[in-house]
Amino acid sequence: MKTAVLASLIATAAAFAPAKQAATSTSLKSFEDELGAQPPLGFFDPLGLVADGDSEKFDRLRYVEIKHGRICMLGVVGYLVNKAGIYLPGDIDYSGTKF
Repeated sequence: MKTAVLASLIATAAAFAPAKQAATSTSLKSFEDELGAQPPLGFFDPLGLVADGDSEKFDRLRYVEIKHGRICMLGVVGYLVNKAGIYLPGDIDYSGTKF
């Protein structure tokens, strides 16, 4: 009984031991030092959008992501302002429909 418990403890400990990984060199290593690359994933690109290592494409995608994030933040502010009961003055159309 004691040997079975000891064997199961050893097997459990071996299951959580870190596996050795071979060092690989890819074009993604060029983005490992960019802002936002954090351990343990490093540079995370699941769709392979910059798999070729093109720095100009990476900068463009980062710019577009920041721009869309800012637009989304403005949209949330607009929703919260309307929810608070503040509306723009005037009519939406010529028939007199209000905001």
